[in-house]
This record gives sequence, C-alpha cells and structure tokens, in this order.
Amino acid sequence: MTAVPAQPAPRTRSVPGSGWTVVAAKEFGDHLLSARFFVLVIVLGLAAAIPLYFAAAAIREVASGVTDTQAIFIALFWLAPDVGDQFTLPSVTGFMAYVAPLLGLAFSFDSINGERAQGTLPRLLSQPIHRDDVVNGKFVAGLAVIGLVLVTVVTAIAAFGIIRLGIVPAPAEILRIVLWVLLTFVYVSLWLAFGMLLSVAILRAATSALVGFGAWLLLTFFGGLIVSLIGGIIAPVAGTAEEALRNNGTQEALRRLLPDTLYREASLSLLNPQVTSVSTPATIGSYEQAQQRIPSLLSLDQSFILVWPQVVALVAMTVACFALAYVLFMRQEVRA
Repeated sequence: MTAVPAQPAPRTRSVPGSGWTVVAAKEFGDHLLSARFFVLVIVLGLAAAIPLYFAAAAIREVASGVTDTQAIFIALFWLAPDVGDQFTLPSVTGFMAYVAPLLGLAFSFDSINGERAQGTLPRLLSQPIHRDDVVNGKFVAGLAVIGLVLVTVVTAIAAFGIIRLGIVPAPAEILRIVLWVLLTFVYVSLWLAFGMLLSVAILRAATSALVGFGAWLLLTFFGGLIVSLIGGIIAPVAGTAEEALRNNGTQEALRRLLPDTLYREASLSLLNPQVTSVSTPATIGSYEQAQQRIPSLLSLDQSFILVWPQVVALVAMTVACFALAYVLFMRQEVRA
C-alpha cells in the first residue's frame, strides 16, 4: 500500500498591520528627492528671509534704547517692516500665510490621480495592503515633508535672529514660536487635505492643480474683496456709526470663513503678547470699552485661549477635507 504524499499547505498572503507606513515611507522618499521639494524650500525660505532682514534692521535700531522690554526676539516673526516712506512689507507670518499653502497643494494635487494616470494605482492596490492604506500613507508622507520644511525654515530664521540681534530668546518666547510652528503645520495641512480631495475627485492632475491653485489665489489674495462686496450687500452702510459697526461685524464674520484670516489672527496673537483681542467691537459701547482698555501683555495661556476658536476651526476644516477625500477614494472603482 503506497503512501499518499501530503499536499503542501496553500500559501496565504499576509496583510501587514501597518501597510500605510510602507506607502508613507515610499512617498516620503520620493518627495525628498523630487524637484518640487527643493523649489518650495527655496521659495519659502526667500519669502521668509526678505521681511526678516528688514525687521531685524528695524529691531536693532530701537533695541539699544529700550530696556526691560519683553518679547523682542519674536518680533522678528510678526513685525511688518517699513521699506521707504510709503511701502510696508508683510511680516514673516504674512508671507507664510501667502506662500505656505503652496506646500500642501504641491505635494497632494497629483497624489491619487497621478497614480491613476500612470496606471500604477491598480498594481498598488493589488499588493497585500488595505485600500485605505494608500490614502492614509500618502497623507502622512505629505505631513512629514511639510513638518520637515517648516522646522528647517523656522530654525534658520531663529538662528539668523540670534546672530543678527545678539539676543537669546527666553523660554516663553521659544514656546510661543513652537506653538506658532504647530499652528502653521495645521494651516498647511488644511491645504494638503484640500489638494488630496481634489486629487481623488478629479481624474486629471492638471485640472486638480488648476482648481487647487486657483482656489488658493482666490481665497488668499481676493478673499478680502469678495468679503467686502458680500458685506456691503448684507449690511449696507448709510452713514451712521451703528451701521458702520454692523457692516464691520458682518465682514469680520465672513472673513472668519477664510483660512488665511484664521491663520493670521492666531499667529499674531500667539507671537505678540500685546494683542488682547482678535475681534472688532460690534457696538458703540464695546468700542468705547476697547478704547479705555489699559495696554498689557498677555501670558502664553491667555494668548492660547484667545486663539482657541481659530485653531479649532482650522483643525475642523482639515478633518472635513480629509474625511471627504477618504470616503470618495474608498467608494471609487479602480480598474486594472
């Protein structure tokens, strides 16, 4: 009686428990070696270096005659320097509000539709990883690159400030700068999530890039004009002070829908302890109370409480954009 040879057990494909880390590591390496990474670092560095140089010169002129003044070092980040008699440059935070969204859009507008156009998305999903690992890994890789760029640029700014001014920042100032970096990280992450949403919803990378950069241009540079037009329609001004305050309140509420407004308000409050309010008075009585307020310096926890609504709004927008991109990607059909 011949023995029947044992059949080999079928091989099973194991799904790694953290497949998104594999995708994130691959995407992170590709981002670091891409030309867009070096271009964006140079652009962001130049955007921060121009106002930084003039702000440092302005601080050096007045620092010698000022004693016992707090938060001189972090004035490098929020001070808008004057160049000539009639021209004022935006501050470092102002330039960041303009340029930093390019980081998020540049690393996400073709993250999904680029794979689809090259025909590599079906092969990527055929690997032993879960479907959501693709979108999660790409988003985490973008966050890692953004964090690396921001830390590098801010560290260079701080080093330049120490050398140029000869002032070592106090621990409270360092903590304010760290919180501002985290705020900038959240702000850029919003645009990263928005770019990924466009990459999932739009099939062509060129179209998603056009929509993304067009939205950045419209909201950042022309958002104030649009808000003024809408505010004039909702709350027209006929000449009285109450109507003017009502119009200002309406425009302020509309501006809070713009990401760059939320970022500017939160940045200025975190970096400048002299800022005690981020909203304009809505009535004549509150305006008179604001005029009678004694100037003071806020502590770090008081400044953070002041900007807490802006931070929550930016985080909520980021989560909403990424969640929508996640759901759309999970429901899309990928054909080989």
